Amino acid sequence: MASADRRHRAAALGSPIAHSLSPVLHRAAYAELGLDGWTYDRFEVDEATLPGFVQGLDSTWAGLSLTMPLKRAIIPLLDSVSETASSVEAVNTVVLTEDGRLAGDNTDIPGMIAALRERGVEKTESAAVLGAGATASSALAALSRISTGPVTAYVRSRERGDEMRGWGERLGVDVRIADWAEAEQALRSPLIIATTPAGATDGLIGAVPERPGTLFDVLYEPWPTGLASAWTAHGGPVIGGLDLLVHQAVLQVEQMTGRSPAPLAAMRRAGEQALAAR
Repeated sequence: MASADRRHRAAALGSPIAHSLSPVLHRAAYAELGLDGWTYDRFEVDEATLPGFVQGLDSTWAGLSLTMPLKRAIIPLLDSVSETASSVEAVNTVVLTEDGRLAGDNTDIPGMIAALRERGVEKTESAAVLGAGATASSALAALSRISTGPVTAYVRSRERGDEMRGWGERLGVDVRIADWAEAEQALRSPLIIATTPAGATDGLIGAVPERPGTLFDVLYEPWPTGLASAWTAHGGPVIGGLDLLVHQAVLQVEQMTGRSPAPLAAMRRAGEQALAAR
């Protein structure tokens, strides 16, 4: 367990970082767990300034949460990287061990699985992924553990398609590539994971089927997205970006503080309140 009187600092790093909900979630966890001396801040750090920031960490630090563009840039600076993080070449969590080592992990992948499980999705016979960015590779990693059949990725370019096919081969997922122009077909899948930026799926709203499967839209602001609203109107279950954010943060809190279980409900409530106030 982390020593509360010595290792008690944590923070989110990224650029831009001002919008991050991580401080709200982690501070809510500290309050619920009675970790009065713990602090969690956020720092604007890009790839150029990351090495200097890491070198400046002392024994008061317990951990870091990393967002874009640092998830890959942090890897050469670490002493160890978990198998999960290595599988997608992305680290979103760094824990400073008692002996001063930097251990990297990825809680996005198990966080995604936990968010799905919370809504009753333990297995799926197939799935669709909308988009092909960094979050899409994490989605493939999650699907490698729960999908028993093929995953179709809907992408905008051949290059992106090749990337997703490569990730599929690396993760052991049968990835099939389809052009974004055919994305309406994705909505017929039992599970759809949308990893696209705000507004990108608005053109699909009219194609929501009468009996939709499960939609996992990784955005949390703005929320709900147009697609998520249409999905709910058709009676389909929707998992949102806040669900993912909270579940991955729960795992971060447990790793950084040594306290388990982290208070999921309190963290979700704090996130909902923060978003409502924006």
